[in-house]
Amino acid sequence: MEPAVSGSPQQDPTPSSPSTSAAPPQPSRYESQKRRDWNTFLQYLRNHKPPLTLARCSGAHVLEFLKYLDQFGKTKVHVSTCPFFGHPDPPSSCPCPHKQAWGSLDALIGRLRAAYEENGGRPDSNPFAARAVRIYLREVKDSQAKARGIPYEKKKRKRKPTVTSVRLDVDLTSSITGDGINRDSQATSGAVLPLGTCEETFHFYYIRLRWLRRM
Repeated sequence: MEPAVSGSPQQDPTPSSPSTSAAPPQPSRYESQKRRDWNTFLQYLRNHKPPLTLARCSGAHVLEFLKYLDQFGKTKVHVSTCPFFGHPDPPSSCPCPHKQAWGSLDALIGRLRAAYEENGGRPDSNPFAARAVRIYLREVKDSQAKARGIPYEKKKRKRKPTVTSVRLDVDLTSSITGDGINRDSQATSGAVLPLGTCEETFHFYYIRLRWLRRM
């Protein structure tokens, strides 16, 4: 009969090593929204009567999808007969319908256009890039701007003035005769001068040439 072993049970001499596989990176907010929009559009095609496949989808079906989404919109768009038509901040409520804002539709089409090509679609047959879709978005933009009294204008970015350095490798005094002219040739040849725009550069050379001719 074997003697009983006293004490704590023996542990495995080789401890389990922590997992070295890193967790997959979380998708960005844009990628997550793009995936949800793509799944919503595919669900819309399946529920379409008759059901549609992605290969048979055209720009007209995209327009139907955008108009279908208006029932879930939260932006009030005043009709032309409403007293608050064109009023950016109406003082009271009105029975005008809610629709999808132009900015939301424009961003949605951009995500779906990218998702279509990422899922094997060809760019030349992309229904979200159809001319009819672009025209529809432009009409929605103009009509909502008039109805809400809020112009949609892109802010122009201010361009910073650039300063360039021009290397002068030509002797401006080579064609000028007279005493004391050539003594500046070595100073001007090969000099690097910080200048601004092209107009300022030509103005600089013109003034300096006139100064050299007077000497």
